[in-house]
Amino acid sequence: MELRPEPKNKHDPHAIAVLSCRGVQIGYLSAERAPRIGGMLREREVQAVFQRQAAFGAWIRVAFDGDAPVLTDAMLVDHGGDEFSHVDAEPDFYPDEEYPDN
Repeated sequence: MELRPEPKNKHDPHAIAVLSCRGVQIGYLSAERAPRIGGMLREREVQAVFQRQAAFGAWIRVAFDGDAPVLTDAMLVDHGGDEFSHVDAEPDFYPDEEYPDN
């Protein structure tokens, strides 16, 4: 996966397009996460992989330390229900705990 900032996007200057390994755009990061992740893209090596399809689009896994993101079996399974209904039952499934910015 590739995360490509779109600073000239007329709808959102913080927009970050998500592209497949073949360079086909499959969507955007959420508007809530794009500004922070855009800042990280400028500061460090970021790698992303496709996790799985979801009703709203797709889950992608991102690593901000230059390493390849790790997927566990639990992350690849659609447990049904709304997008967060199974988070407590599957502790290694996204979303990870969000830590305050330092």
